[in-house]
Amino acid sequence: MPANVPTSNPHLIAWVDEMAKMAQPDRIVWCDGSEAEKKRLIDEAVATGVLVPLNDKKRPGCYYHRSSPSDVARVEHLTFICTPTKDEAGPTNNWMAPADAYAKLRGIYDGAMKGRTMYVVPYVMGPHDSPFAKVGIELTDSVYVALNMRIMARMGKVALDRLGNGTEFNKGMHSVADCNPDRRFICHFPQDNTIWSVGSGYGGNALLGKKCLALRIASYLARSEGWLAEHMLILEAESPQGEVSYVAAAFPSACGKTNFAMLIPPAAFPGWKIRTVGDDIAWMRVGPDGRLYAVNPEFGYFGVAPGTNYKTNPNAMRCVEKDALFTNVALTPDMDIWWEGMDGAVPENLTDWKGHPWKKGSADKAAHPNSRFTAPMDNNPALSRFAHDPQGVPISALIFGGRRSTTVPLVMQAFNWTHGVYLGATMGSETTAAAAGLKEGVRRDPMAMLPFIGYDAGTYLQHWLDMQSRIPQPPKVFLVNWFRKSQEGKFLWPGYGDNMRVLKWVIDRCQGKVGAQETLLGWTPREGDLDLRGLDAPAESVAAATRIDLAEWETELESQAPWFESLGKTLPPQLEMQRQMLLSAVKGARRVAGK
Repeated sequence: MPANVPTSNPHLIAWVDEMAKMAQPDRIVWCDGSEAEKKRLIDEAVATGVLVPLNDKKRPGCYYHRSSPSDVARVEHLTFICTPTKDEAGPTNNWMAPADAYAKLRGIYDGAMKGRTMYVVPYVMGPHDSPFAKVGIELTDSVYVALNMRIMARMGKVALDRLGNGTEFNKGMHSVADCNPDRRFICHFPQDNTIWSVGSGYGGNALLGKKCLALRIASYLARSEGWLAEHMLILEAESPQGEVSYVAAAFPSACGKTNFAMLIPPAAFPGWKIRTVGDDIAWMRVGPDGRLYAVNPEFGYFGVAPGTNYKTNPNAMRCVEKDALFTNVALTPDMDIWWEGMDGAVPENLTDWKGHPWKKGSADKAAHPNSRFTAPMDNNPALSRFAHDPQGVPISALIFGGRRSTTVPLVMQAFNWTHGVYLGATMGSETTAAAAGLKEGVRRDPMAMLPFIGYDAGTYLQHWLDMQSRIPQPPKVFLVNWFRKSQEGKFLWPGYGDNMRVLKWVIDRCQGKVGAQETLLGWTPREGDLDLRGLDAPAESVAAATRIDLAEWETELESQAPWFESLGKTLPPQLEMQRQMLLSAVKGARRVAGK
């Protein structure tokens, strides 16, 4: 152990020493989070070719990283929940017995850091002075990971100060090792508050504070401690009259979550301001006033680059103008970045994400479809002033939404908490572009958490139901769908900034300011309830986007049965009762209508 260890915590020192003896790094560096350290690590990363400086006039303080072509995304099939029994991990997770997982990974870690540096990265998820905050320590042999963790979490001395001599910290061991997909594992040990990740340098597999701690481990801790750790954005909406509301929303990938978190209202909504608290993860606890309060445990944004532009998300584009890292995007001849969907004309020549020359018109993508940017959240010009508030913000509405071309209306309010949990438990996205939408095409993704629930999914849904008794003033629950299509396959709703119109109805419903129509499936806007001033969409398209089609819903409700059956004996009976009750009502209504 080096002499310059910045802590006297015997538990932490002993664990770092144990891991170092296994991995055998040439040296150990404890990260302090200082600006001098940032410069030192960047210089080291540039000297070793891990980072490439970008055009400092165009993107000051920005750098580029190119990963192995075999290491470009999260690997769900190699992600394991290592609980004492398989039942505790449940049917939606890969399971490995803890003893087997530790033994298998020790064999890969053995000597894996020879010739390398082990960076000790202390970090806090959540504001450091918040009752929500959790301390983690990540040991990594990747300077790229250390620099990303600095952006994504509150890193360094602040974490060691929060920990003191305590024993409650997440033990995160990470090594890129030989980056061999056959020796790649991301293992979570909820009972041990431990994460071991090996064989990958990609963000979701290697930045252990993000999906690994902030969702998989945190969801397990949340259940035992009586709170919620969710894959949700948090936004602040301020009306022209100065009334402020907070909304948390869960969307699976490719459903516009970051765009919604950074929404810019259309011109027809003068005076409205949308600010971002968080774009990806929400930790929610019951406050002293009986409302649900949320914090964003992260400190930065790890966003998908392709498709991001000044129309879809101008605030995200401003976030990456300085002090950002880019991974697997394309490079222009003057060392700026480019990706598919970026503003302006497509360049004639680029260097693609694999480092090869690329010409306009090529059939190959210049940027990898999962290429990323990592940017400090303080770069966001629309960051909420409460983004760092240790107590969090009070949530008025919870929104669930997937990508569905049929059936699910533009917006629908749940009748009550149980019905809302049911809507979240059964939401999903189409895995194909088929307009039929259902059949084999819907991947159920409860609360957009399917890859991130750190324990049995049925028990997770029961925890959601149990939370009602803990929240005297629960948020109202809504389901949205920006992606419904016409029979010709065209989107019925313009989306992006116009989603403000739906958000306003949601907020007005929470405040009792606007009406709704009761349908068999939930409350929907009546004609005139949505503010459509200045909307560039035909009235008949809006009507089609908000329509409840009972024939489609009968198919939808029946198609949910296999999903519920797959969850096994821990499926909360209330949810199957909800499904049966709604199905019976829909069938009855169709019979009366003679359809």
